[in-house]
Amino acid sequence: MKTEPADICLVLEGTYPYVFGGVSKWVHELLEAQSDLSFHLVSLMPPNHRSPLRFEIPKNVVSRKDISLSHLPQRSEGASAGWVRKLEPAIRELRSEGRLTHLASVTEILRAAPPGLGSKELLDSRDAWAMLLAMYEREHKDNSFIDFFWSFRAMLSGLYSVLIPEIPEARVYHTVSTGYAGILAARASIETGRPMLLTEHGIYTNERRIELAMSDWLYEKPADTLAVGGSRRQLKHLWIETFTNYSKICYEAASRIITLYKANQQFQLKDGADPAKLGVIPNGIDLEAYGAIESTPPAEPTIALIGRVVPIKDIKTYLRACGLLRERVPHLKAFILGPTEEDPTYFAECEAMVQHLQLADTVVFTGRVKLSDYLGRVQAIALTSISEAQPLVILEAGAAGIPTVATDVGACREMLLGRDDEDPALGAGGAVTPLSNPAATASELERLLVNPEWRSRCGEAIRARVRRYYNKKDLDTAYHELYDQYRHEDRDRSTRQKAS
Repeated sequence: MKTEPADICLVLEGTYPYVFGGVSKWVHELLEAQSDLSFHLVSLMPPNHRSPLRFEIPKNVVSRKDISLSHLPQRSEGASAGWVRKLEPAIRELRSEGRLTHLASVTEILRAAPPGLGSKELLDSRDAWAMLLAMYEREHKDNSFIDFFWSFRAMLSGLYSVLIPEIPEARVYHTVSTGYAGILAARASIETGRPMLLTEHGIYTNERRIELAMSDWLYEKPADTLAVGGSRRQLKHLWIETFTNYSKICYEAASRIITLYKANQQFQLKDGADPAKLGVIPNGIDLEAYGAIESTPPAEPTIALIGRVVPIKDIKTYLRACGLLRERVPHLKAFILGPTEEDPTYFAECEAMVQHLQLADTVVFTGRVKLSDYLGRVQAIALTSISEAQPLVILEAGAAGIPTVATDVGACREMLLGRDDEDPALGAGGAVTPLSNPAATASELERLLVNPEWRSRCGEAIRARVRRYYNKKDLDTAYHELYDQYRHEDRDRSTRQKAS
């Protein structure tokens, strides 16, 4: 018997319910807040992931489906051939232009293929080899062929892995990023005719650019000439162009494109978003819970960084800042409140830096903790990330009257110093510093620690700003109204189809 579709299918990439972090927390709270709606969860995860659940799944989640990115089913010898030749023109257009019609062409061909079409035909066949050679000769023949081979194969396997699996049926599809999750959600909208929504916390293409810049696996041979016009396409451009085109497709498919703060919309427009679809729904926090945290003056000056110990949080800049700050603020205590197991190598490097800087008596890695147990005895928060969207930790600390010193990323400037339309202006809720600048971070933290009057003014300003703009109850209502609008549009469409 055919089951009723869920109200919402959430499409997630590399986050909930297997990874701690701001986006995962946002998803969990969204599910809890929309308790009268039913949800499917589709989680895209790395190949062979065996992560345990990090959250207790709410009861309104009626089903979950995990998709292993880049993992394709195999097929027995002698399977029907020729499907790659049919796919090649659409794949080429999909990669070069990034239009929804091109994705529709690819999905139509894959749906017409026999059951079980998998890696032997799509990646390992003679036709797949011929397509790869043609792409190499056309676009990247100045690069190492073996590097191009693995890059292009990884891109194709990632794309196919979200185009082949069955999609849960829902009245509305909601993706929390572009990228592969966005492609899957766009595919769902194409195949079902149902609305698709997008919420971008950080801009996916920007985050991938940062990862590519930091990567040590994507080696680029120096150019052989310094002559003007002697440039060549690098493999990183292949990845960036691919993810940019995936964003264009997702934006085209989406009925609404939501982000957390207005500045993000400039990046969305640059990547091809329709301005008529754009909207802002910021993060919000439970004012009552965090506002009720009582301050307990610590015995020693105390700061904290709240976040995962991973490179994008730039924990090393925080540690260097602690080294400078300890020289000016005796008896400093510096917490790092967050999981340490996500990147063991980076955590080990941070531990080694603590020893090198002789900070063993100053810095404490707590691992994952209940934030309310610590906020009452922290005087200032530091955030040294090289990329963020709208970090909840600034709001959570702010509701408790604790100011933050943050890098100039995402919405941090808007949250700490105020929006352009803030009337009346509330004042600074902390300070904003340049990226990877331990001296600036240390200087602003010192000002908060040694000047109680300034710290109090900043704490009251951020508390008032959180109350005015970031009340979670108001934002939960905004999402419920959005879901209702598109669920009802789907019902109206279905009714018209049955009547005709």
